[in-house]
Amino acid sequence: MEEIIAKTPDRLTVTDRFGALVPTRDELAVLSTTERLGFRLSHRMNLGAWKRLMTFFQRHVGSLWILIATYNLMNVFGIENVENTHESRPLVLVANHRSFFDMYTVSSVLFRRTNRKMILYFPVRGRFFYDNPIGWFVNFVMGWFSMYPPFFREARDKRKRAFDKYSLLRLQQLCREGEGHIIGFHPEGGRNLTGGPYDQLPAQPGIGTVVYAARPQVVPVFITGLSNDLPKQILGNWTGGEKVRIWFGKPVDLSEFYERGDRLRTHKEIADHLMSKVAELGEADRAKFAAE
Repeated sequence: MEEIIAKTPDRLTVTDRFGALVPTRDELAVLSTTERLGFRLSHRMNLGAWKRLMTFFQRHVGSLWILIATYNLMNVFGIENVENTHESRPLVLVANHRSFFDMYTVSSVLFRRTNRKMILYFPVRGRFFYDNPIGWFVNFVMGWFSMYPPFFREARDKRKRAFDKYSLLRLQQLCREGEGHIIGFHPEGGRNLTGGPYDQLPAQPGIGTVVYAARPQVVPVFITGLSNDLPKQILGNWTGGEKVRIWFGKPVDLSEFYERGDRLRTHKEIADHLMSKVAELGEADRAKFAAE
């Protein structure tokens, strides 16, 4: 059942029986048949009993294989900064991005080393994960459909920006309300494949837009040591691969930014500030381990 709960100049605001924001017919119409089916499947898996089941598998299956593949390499610092956040408010984790497996590894550590309630969401590019049945399968076996909501900003068809407006509102909703919600976000917008582990790409304003609107708790995360080569990463656990180090910072106070106007400049300043906190964790890692 869908219920129109508000009307704005830009769109009808529609929710389903779970209270989740859903796209309008016009927004869905800009997607291909495959993309629509992929979205409907993932959206349903992120609601109600299905989401609880997916979270169960994340906790007891997904996190286990990551543990098995990294237990000889893993070093974790500051995890109490996540443990001490409030479960009643959504938590956004902002991290640097150098590997496909960054957030999967972070989620495994949280499941295995904290007692915190966790319901995970990872906004993702719609390309591959939503426009290809193989991508649906990867979303299932790798993330238990937590790679949601999708964004199609790189699509050649600019009409899909209409759907991205919905995804932005849905992401803001997830970051604003929901007990135990944890949303993983890479402000760089993509993997940084150049330079060293302490280099960063420029922060994109998207994270600032979401955080300004939703006002969640925010914890910075720095990750290093993960490879993009899955077999190499797994074998390295027993053959002396590079150490994996994850640093969790203290929650970031963004109150000074909330006093500023709701505009692109403010959003970019928030994004830059958050990435500076990630960089500080990187510097702590450099000071401790660079000699090695």
